[in-house]
Amino acid sequence: MIVPACADIDEPPPPELVGAVRAAHAAGARIASLCTGAFVLGAAGLLDGRRATTHWAHAAELGARHPLAVVDPDVLYTDNGSVLTAAGKAAAVDLCLHLIHLDHGATTANSVARRLVMPPHRPGGQAQFVSTPVQVTGDHTLAQLLAWVRQRLDQPLTVTDMARKANTSPRHLGRQFRSVIGQTPIQWLLTERVRRAQELLEGTDQSIEAVARASGMGTATTLRRQFKRVVGVPPDSYRRSFRGAGPA
Repeated sequence: MIVPACADIDEPPPPELVGAVRAAHAAGARIASLCTGAFVLGAAGLLDGRRATTHWAHAAELGARHPLAVVDPDVLYTDNGSVLTAAGKAAAVDLCLHLIHLDHGATTANSVARRLVMPPHRPGGQAQFVSTPVQVTGDHTLAQLLAWVRQRLDQPLTVTDMARKANTSPRHLGRQFRSVIGQTPIQWLLTERVRRAQELLEGTDQSIEAVARASGMGTATTLRRQFKRVVGVPPDSYRRSFRGAGPA
């Protein structure tokens, strides 16, 4: 169940809406609020003892009305399993993409994001299971290079290889990456390798060793080290989490 933003937070949520949300949660439904919809969840008692957020302009009021909630005004969204909350309108889209990813995997979430012309994911302020892929439009000088690299993630690419393909120097390429993407070429390449590993862990039964080779990590040891550093959990745990998470 998704609870949209309230038109006026100065008015208490309708009792029938609060009752419906409370009953749905008691029946096992997953409840997600968008923006000021968190006030409905608060009135239903679903935020007590849970971390929650809403639009920063109303976070203090949410905390004052529901002191048992742990209100965090600085995050995009929170995920408590059966109760989720999002900040403003853009963060609400991030939360919805997060839900799609949980239920249907990275490939489907990325497809939806492309239709919306937005990146598939922004971190919600907690340890997330998805890295942020960078979108560069087709007319940008880096677009062809990024596409070329993504088709060769299983190969031992270096910054020199990438610079040669882009017909530029490694130093100039580094400046371009930092200016456009906000990362060094190596940091971006690692992010893409981790994303490829995520997709393989979700969608195939390949061994960790095979996933390491296909994502360009080389060995299972390297994959486990880099994957846990970037994602926050080992690849084995990641696979179990997403294989076990069906639609709620």
